[in-house]
Amino acid sequence: MGGGPAGVVLGLLLARQGVEVTVLEKHADFLRDFRGDTVHPSTLTLLDEIGLGTALAGRPGRKVDSLRATFDDGSVRLADFSRLPGGHPYVLFLPQWDFLDVLADEASKLPTFTLLRSTEVVDVLRDGPRVVGVRTADGGEVRARLTVACDGRGSVVRQRLGLRPREFAAPMDVLWFRISRQADDPPGLDMRIGAGGLMLCIDRGDYFQCAYVIAKGGYDEVRADGLDAFRARVAARAPALADRVGELTDWADVRLLTVQLDRLRRWSVPGALLIGDAAHAMSPIGGVGINLAVQDAVATARILGPALAAGRLTDADLDKVRRRRRFPTVVTQAGQRLAQRRLVDPLLHTTGPVKVPAPLRLLGRTPMLQRLAARIVGLGARPEHASS
Repeated sequence: MGGGPAGVVLGLLLARQGVEVTVLEKHADFLRDFRGDTVHPSTLTLLDEIGLGTALAGRPGRKVDSLRATFDDGSVRLADFSRLPGGHPYVLFLPQWDFLDVLADEASKLPTFTLLRSTEVVDVLRDGPRVVGVRTADGGEVRARLTVACDGRGSVVRQRLGLRPREFAAPMDVLWFRISRQADDPPGLDMRIGAGGLMLCIDRGDYFQCAYVIAKGGYDEVRADGLDAFRARVAARAPALADRVGELTDWADVRLLTVQLDRLRRWSVPGALLIGDAAHAMSPIGGVGINLAVQDAVATARILGPALAAGRLTDADLDKVRRRRRFPTVVTQAGQRLAQRRLVDPLLHTTGPVKVPAPLRLLGRTPMLQRLAARIVGLGARPEHASS
């Protein structure tokens, strides 16, 4: 259940193996703004391997081959994706609805795949200790040999199963908004760092998608200061956008993302498995959410698909997914926690000018280190392959 990247990729790959699959999506369509839309090189390669690369290339994405950071005393390039091996030396920013449309269009060609939209899951069905399906908001039931929860960090299935994740502190929340982009604005991905925090500007062609980082729980205070004060903060962080902050005319133009970072110790119970954010909510640092979700799905289909198709899936098989995917999850979350502790938290409490730290100045002068940083971010820890 869950018609996000993990759910639709998993449904597609299982249906290709002849498994009868029903994907339940709460909403009537995929059109949600400010959802994760960062697709890394390792995931683009994986999509090539499952035959979706060409269809995805036809969608209006934005390719970014470097990451730079602008401080009060200058700018440095932090990562150079252009020298990565493989066919995708860049990060692709693609609206999640386009990404999901490609997946759903391909899956809909398969006779064993069904996508039920406007179908909200409210509970699980049990036969003794075993999960045998889900109950929907309209009182209906969907029964299955295996229920896979891909319903995100607020997972209903996780809650109903009584599974509690281990939570890690996150010092920040994020305010998302759009500001128009002009032809002479620099392309790419820019991180603006100064007193009180940071802002990320993602080049989306005719507009910037901006992420303004605030202290955890600080949204009410930001709103109490007023929209004019927030516009002034944005203009101070990104002076080149000062003439456009008036495009933020109402708080409805600004969306709050409450940052969570957590991980389940158990990803399965008899009859049910959790993957993606339902099993491990990620910080927005690095934009890795879609990528881990897709790779969870590919690993799940590869590990469980043959047993499902043959009708011999066991409860012990389910934990093989956790054992396979735990390492990249733990490593990625450790990197996010380090970045939050060493970079984000100190910045949120800084009041004076912020200069380029010596380690980042060295990084900005050393192309080899920029390529290494790109490899860590773009390829990640033990990326999945469709046939591995």
